Amino acid sequence: MIQFQCDYEEGACPQILERLMATNLEQTVGYSEDEYCKQAREKIKKACDAPEADVHFLVGGTQTNYVVIRSILRPYQGVISAVTGHINVHETGAVEATGHKVLALPSKDGKITASQVRAYYDAHWNDADHEHIVQPGMVYISHPTENGTIYSKSELQELYATCKELGLPLFMDGARMGYGLMSEKSDMTLADIAANTDVFYIGGTKVGALFGEAVVITKSALKKDFRYCMKQSGAMLAKGRLLGIQFDTLFTDDLYFKIAAHADKLAMKLKNAFLEKGYKMYFDSYTNQQYPILSKKDREKLAQKYQFSFWEQIDEDYAAVRFCTSWATSEEAIDELIQDI
Repeated sequence: MIQFQCDYEEGACPQILERLMATNLEQTVGYSEDEYCKQAREKIKKACDAPEADVHFLVGGTQTNYVVIRSILRPYQGVISAVTGHINVHETGAVEATGHKVLALPSKDGKITASQVRAYYDAHWNDADHEHIVQPGMVYISHPTENGTIYSKSELQELYATCKELGLPLFMDGARMGYGLMSEKSDMTLADIAANTDVFYIGGTKVGALFGEAVVITKSALKKDFRYCMKQSGAMLAKGRLLGIQFDTLFTDDLYFKIAAHADKLAMKLKNAFLEKGYKMYFDSYTNQQYPILSKKDREKLAQKYQFSFWEQIDEDYAAVRFCTSWATSEEAIDELIQDI
């Protein structure tokens, strides 16, 4: 069975495993205070062109999302998100479990706009009963989104300008950030993201690491006491050097970007194969997630040999499914799938 179900089914890229083995018997201080974490922080800040940023290492995406969100919001505030946002549909209410409501906005492609945020904000404050309603306290977006779509630089700039005007911190979930940045349709760099968000994270779990996410905080007001929130949430890894070594490796010789580009290249090869055979795509994704619409017969045929994710039923016969490439997907696997298509 060839797996295309998600982008974290393999372990880690060989360069990381080699570094972990080579440093295994070294003794270092804990809780990400070691030299490897310091080196990784400096490399990330340089890549982001954000020398004053704070960088913190956490273990996984859900953990990172709820720690960041709870560190920002007051007890009576909620977080604005697309209705399809990961925090709203795929984290078992982790944010709500911290006492903060997810304020979901409608979205067809997984993105939300500056005008939507403004409209929601205005509706809240123009309501005579606003003190009885959860107050919008920040904005959450994903890049890429759950649907494989990405924000353009102008879209992000407009959204951030609105957030700043309204006093709403903007947080970007970057679990698959590498695949978004290396998309053939991307016009953004890490520095652009750092300049147009208040806090974001660079995903490692889905982009070559065994595990780990790197939180980058650019807004000074959000930096204070973040490590207290990490510790209280069980998010401060004692053997923090395991995270530092991984991100230090990923940000050496552009490894992070190279392996992400590999996944995007193969995903586009797969997308074009589906399109050439007359299949329609549910979302127009240019990242590592692709969503062909297949008949029940075709789904059953492909499922004999490949694992992929069901996404949404279109009608009685057709459904959208997701094929996910990763940093480790082989060209041979894609070619075999294309032959069967």
